[in-house]
Amino acid sequence: MSAPSPIRSMQLAGCATHPIRFVDGDAPVDFTLANDADIESIAADLAGYRSIALVFPKWADGRAYSQARLLRGRYRFAGEIRATGEVLVDMMPLLSRTGFDAVALRADQSKEFAERALSFFSDGHYQGDLIEPLPRFRRRDAGAST
Repeated sequence: MSAPSPIRSMQLAGCATHPIRFVDGDAPVDFTLANDADIESIAADLAGYRSIALVFPKWADGRAYSQARLLRGRYRFAGEIRATGEVLVDMMPLLSRTGFDAVALRADQSKEFAERALSFFSDGHYQGDLIEPLPRFRRRDAGAST
């Protein structure tokens, strides 16, 4: 059995090039996209946006995760993707994994607890994601630290 892998330090990890930051709910954003809108409807305009807010109207409605994944993965959007609406601390790890780099937490949520939630999986996930596209077994096989 191999030695345990070192834990990666997490500033507030988001996409590898976009750490997650916390913003006020009323902070300015270039464009807000409803969670039932198709990303394709704004694809031609993406180059003109520095920031896009994706809305979670209910914490149990995860369509904005898919929108963020499409923006980062398919459309290579490099600007800020902000989670707004019913954003809870428990959502932080998945927000990070799907490409969000800014969050406006619901008013009753704690930034301290949100930062802690980001550290729960600091040694990585088994599956690949936007932060680390290779699954853990491929990283291990390639000799990369996990």
